[in-house]
Amino acid sequence: MTDQGDRWTAEQVLDLAPDDASRKAGGRLGGAGPWLQIGGSASGSVWGLCKGSGSNPYRTVVDLTGPAYKCSCPSRKFPCKHALGLLLLWSAEGVGEPGEAPEWAAQWLADRAAKAARPAAGRGAPVDEEAARKRAERRAARIGAGVTELEQRLADLLRGGLAGQEQAGYAGWEETAARMVDAQAPGLAARVRELGTIPSCGPGWPARMLEEAALLHLLDRGWLGVAGLPEELAATVRSRVGLPASGEGEAVRDRWLVLAQYDTVSPDGRLTTRRIWLRGLAGGRPALVLDFGPPGRPPGLAMPVGLVLEAEMRFRPGSAGLRADLGERFAAAVPCAEVPAGVSTEAALEAYGTALREDPWLESWPVVLGPVVPIPGELGWQLADAEGDSALPALTGGGSRSRGGLWQLAALSGGGPVTVFGECGHRGFTPLTAWHPDSAEPVALG
Repeated sequence: MTDQGDRWTAEQVLDLAPDDASRKAGGRLGGAGPWLQIGGSASGSVWGLCKGSGSNPYRTVVDLTGPAYKCSCPSRKFPCKHALGLLLLWSAEGVGEPGEAPEWAAQWLADRAAKAARPAAGRGAPVDEEAARKRAERRAARIGAGVTELEQRLADLLRGGLAGQEQAGYAGWEETAARMVDAQAPGLAARVRELGTIPSCGPGWPARMLEEAALLHLLDRGWLGVAGLPEELAATVRSRVGLPASGEGEAVRDRWLVLAQYDTVSPDGRLTTRRIWLRGLAGGRPALVLDFGPPGRPPGLAMPVGLVLEAEMRFRPGSAGLRADLGERFAAAVPCAEVPAGVSTEAALEAYGTALREDPWLESWPVVLGPVVPIPGELGWQLADAEGDSALPALTGGGSRSRGGLWQLAALSGGGPVTVFGECGHRGFTPLTAWHPDSAEPVALG
């Protein structure tokens, strides 16, 4: 939680855009845009003055609890590019400390509060709880309608066959994604866009498209039956659809070892995502901290690999118990003096399978393998148990964006065993960091 409520990701903000042009323009304003003044309040609003192209600055204010938007610009798009840019700054924690809203923003926010209070007057229910309940019901209804429409789109896809998707192009999928944005389901919109890009991703795309369509169908069915799911799985479904986490997650204090850190950029270049993997040295729990950078701005959070920091992690509901926010730190970070303990390849697969029961849409699970030996071969690389007869395919991607990372791992190994941290998924293991048995110094791969 932040002073202004659950902070959205830049991806969730951009999914609110009415079209591609608004996404691009909002992305520019979410970087080093011509903002003369920006600010926010602890009650859940942000505002800004944008110089624009006229003599009078544009006044933009966003009520985060809606969300609802107000801007003095002449745009007929909703939200306009200024609201999107302001939200991107807020998502990147670039708005600053909460303060008092200027009169023009405060008046609009007060009018909204008064309007929301009128329907609940005299019924004895707290105004904020009643308004929140109604908003949640309206959003759930919109998402349900969007899910039903998406199910029909998937049925049409299978009925017509996958073969024609290369010629059909991406426009139809972008239109479907826009419908999911209208339904206030940004998570579904993102998965639909990913589905639409698969036919242009090279050999084997029909199988990948069928897999992704099946996972999307499973998510749709999960939402339609969310009331009957166990609470943890229901939280995962809501998170995957795009709803912010409700309530506080578990807070865990430990000494956290930074296992890996790497950045990925979205296909359109609008969003940089930094993934930071940690593991509690006392409890052994893994944690994934995400940070986002809008166009032109790198993510602000950085944690060098190999450091140990004593801190509190606040885990979010759902996401197989992985996603966490860095809380209070209790001591300065120090280098780790030993190599983390590893597990066999069979144990790694078992851990991934167990996590899939909690989150069927989980692409990978963090695992420290060791001791293993990297082995190149005609059919690809493998990481083989140094003591045993099992192995996992070694993949490129994530932090190892090319085969150079695998050759780097082989050079470190010298044909002998090493300890490797990475992401274990259904296609294999992506190595991110390695340790030689004779040194506690981590080597980032990639």
